[in-house]
Amino acid sequence: MNVKRYSVLGLLALALVLLAACAAEPEVITETVEVEVPVEVEVEVTRIVEVEVETIVEVEVEGEAMTETVTEQVAVEFSGGGDTLATVQDRGLLKCGGNANLAGFGFLDPDTNEFSGFDVDYCAAVAAATLGDSTAFEIIPTTGTSRFPTLQSGEVDVLIRNTTWTISRDTSLGFDFNPVTFYDGQGMMVRVDSGIETLEDMAGATICVQAGTTTEKNLADVFRALDIEFTPSVLPDNPSTTEAYAAGNCDGITTDKSGLLSIRINNLDVPEDHVILDDTMSKEPLGPLTRHGDNNWNDIVTWTVNCTIQAEESGVTSANVDDMLSSDDPTIQNLLGVSGDLGQALGLPNDFCYQVIAQVGNYGEIYDANLGPDTPFNLARGINAQYYDGGLIYAPPFR
Repeated sequence: MNVKRYSVLGLLALALVLLAACAAEPEVITETVEVEVPVEVEVEVTRIVEVEVETIVEVEVEGEAMTETVTEQVAVEFSGGGDTLATVQDRGLLKCGGNANLAGFGFLDPDTNEFSGFDVDYCAAVAAATLGDSTAFEIIPTTGTSRFPTLQSGEVDVLIRNTTWTISRDTSLGFDFNPVTFYDGQGMMVRVDSGIETLEDMAGATICVQAGTTTEKNLADVFRALDIEFTPSVLPDNPSTTEAYAAGNCDGITTDKSGLLSIRINNLDVPEDHVILDDTMSKEPLGPLTRHGDNNWNDIVTWTVNCTIQAEESGVTSANVDDMLSSDDPTIQNLLGVSGDLGQALGLPNDFCYQVIAQVGNYGEIYDANLGPDTPFNLARGINAQYYDGGLIYAPPFR
C-alpha cells in the first residue's frame, strides 16, 4: 500500500472529526462580571476664596498721628450652589445684606429701629416675589469690607447695598450681578470757602475715603493720572469717614455722588457750606448681586428688578395694578401673570410680578419714594431715567 495514500486518508478522517465537533451544540459558559456604573449624587460643595481685607492701623511718625491701610488676604468659606429659593421659602424669610448708614439707599433709623431706602425697597421686592410678602425680609447690615464675605459664606441670600459692578467682583470673588438699579459716578465734596472748584485745585489736599471700596482705588488712579499729590485719610466705614470730614480733618471727601448728596443733607450742620464738584471720577453701576452656582436664584433676582422697570414702562403702578389685570396688552398680561407661565420657569407663582408691584411699586415709584422731588434729596432721574426718556434704565421683554 502506498504510504502517501494512507497519509491523505488520515488527514481526511481528521478533518471529518473536526467538522463534526464544530456542528455539535456549543457549550454555554456562564461568568459573573462586576461592572462599575456611574451614579449621580447631589454633593454640597464649598470652596475657599481669598479676599482682600483692609485694616486701618494708626501709627505715629515723629509725633504726628497718621493712618495706614494694611491689606491682607483672608480665606473665606464660599457657600456655592444649592437651592437658595428653597432655603428662603423653608425659612419664610429673606436675608438681605444691606447698608445701615446711607440715607436714601439703606439707613437704619435709630428712633424706630427700622430700615428704609432705595436698596431696602428692592429687598422688599425680592421678598414679595419669592414669599408673596414684601415684609418677610431681614436686613443684615454690612460694611464696605464685610459685605462680600457675608454673601460668600451664605449668611445672606442676596446683597443689595450700593455695590459697584466690576469684572473682578463678578468673576474672581464668585458673584453674579443682577441688572443695574442705579447708575452713579464717584465725586468729590469740599467746603465752599476752600476755594476748590476742580480736582486740579486739590494739590496737597487731605481726602477722606472709605476702605474696602472701589472709591479708594479710583481716587488713587485719577489723581495719579492728573499728576496731583494728595494725602488719603482711609477710614473703615461710612460713619467714620463722614465724621472725619465734618470735623475738619480732611479737605475733601469722596464717594459716589449720590452718597455725597446723602452726607451733605443728613450729616453736615450747614449743607450750604459744602459743594459737590462737577468732576465725575468713575462709572459706578450699582445693583444686587448673588453667589455663583445658583442660576435660578440669580434669575429670580434679575427678573424681580426687570419687573419693576417694565412695569414703569408699561404704566403699571401700585395704584392701578388691579385694574391692569384686565388689560388687553400682551406684555402687561405676561408681566402680571394673567397669561403665560413665566413665573413657573423660575419656580414662582405666575403672578410674582403682580405681587411686587402691588406691594412695593414700580421702578419710578421706588425711586421717587426714596430719592425724588418729595424727599430731602430731590435727585433728578438723569441717566436713571427710562431709555425712552434719555436714560439707561431698560428691561428685556417679558415673553
